[in-house]
Amino acid sequence: MLLHLRPLPLATPKQHLRHLIIIRAVVLLCLYSGTALSYFFTAVHLPFGFILVILVFLSATNLLTVLRLKLQLPVTDTEFFAQLLIDVICLSFLFYCSGGANNPFVFYFLVPICISAATLSRSYTWSITLLCIGSYTLLLFFFVPLPVLSPEHGHHAENTYFTDLHVLGMWANFFISAILITYFVVRMAQDLRHQDQLLTQRREDQLRDEQLMAVATLAAGTAHEMGTPLSTMKILLNEMRVEYKEPLTLQEDLQTLTAQVEDCADTLHRLAEKAEQTKTGDFSEQSVRSFCHATIERWQIIRPEATFEIEMDDELPDIFFAFHPTIAQSIINLLNNAADANCIDIVIQIHWSKRALTWRIEDNGPGVPLELADQLGQAFFSTKGKGLGLGLFLSQATLSRYGGEVRLYNRKPKGTVTELVLPLSKHLPVGND
Repeated sequence: MLLHLRPLPLATPKQHLRHLIIIRAVVLLCLYSGTALSYFFTAVHLPFGFILVILVFLSATNLLTVLRLKLQLPVTDTEFFAQLLIDVICLSFLFYCSGGANNPFVFYFLVPICISAATLSRSYTWSITLLCIGSYTLLLFFFVPLPVLSPEHGHHAENTYFTDLHVLGMWANFFISAILITYFVVRMAQDLRHQDQLLTQRREDQLRDEQLMAVATLAAGTAHEMGTPLSTMKILLNEMRVEYKEPLTLQEDLQTLTAQVEDCADTLHRLAEKAEQTKTGDFSEQSVRSFCHATIERWQIIRPEATFEIEMDDELPDIFFAFHPTIAQSIINLLNNAADANCIDIVIQIHWSKRALTWRIEDNGPGVPLELADQLGQAFFSTKGKGLGLGLFLSQATLSRYGGEVRLYNRKPKGTVTELVLPLSKHLPVGND
């Protein structure tokens, strides 16, 4: 199962269906009222039994839809299309029983067309449009005459309207309106949905950048604060090594501590150098193969206890690319996550082309609990007992900045698959400051 690290833009198909229920309820109220008035207060003769069957069916459909929305099931485009299809068919039968195309409410066919154009895809909308146009056209020829709507024809009027320019003009107006709505409203709705997705993406990127800035500020301040105690520790350790010659085990421990402190100081020094390099934007190109090998070698030094297998085709093209220093660190964070889950028998598959670099990391850990999947990739959230919950967040944020993407899969029978895809463009991303 794919676990998204980035929240997707929220779709509202259930909201669309709720709105359709409300619209249908209003229409049913009007239809029941009009039918009752016609039956009790006018001399209009209509097939009231057949009309009542249609209204009861449509009411039952609306009630069942209300109950269906209480279920924790997603509303698909096909289901919404089927709901509109039911409305169009029922309306066609009602108009057939009440004067056909001469019924002034026949233009209500435009309502399902507009709803479909605003919510569904182009293919579904064109299907609804063609169905409405076809129903309107058939109603020109097949209908139950209603004298009150065409008094000039009387009860023996012909079942054709080609001699009635008014009705033909209504049909032409409906045809043009339906085509224009379908074509332009669909395009405008797609543009609006695309714009909403871009705005949502921009808000997420802004929130991520704010979180990154907060983490970077804390990291810079911490690194600066660590410089003084590390220098003090180096001085004290050197003095202790000179003062305490015995026992030898103490000398070995002091020497180990000195090496660790020096390694921390070197790490801070390299961090400052990378920060300066990032500021100037001076990145030298290197082959993708050497970059991958160097990244794995750095990870091996950090996690010597990990056992792994590398799958890398020797016949892959020799491509050169200027990698940002944070990209290697992001990959190492992902490798560390796999080692933390289970450091035995990790499989690392690396592949690249002229377009993208792909890493696939498979571990044998417990996998990711589905109830925690939505929180993955958030700052300071960790599924491990140790750790700060920043590794996956920083990796995802950094790689997203350069057009990359991280996906997590639950592996069967157990374990996690981490997939990283990084585009290999010819230019560095904008904003390397």
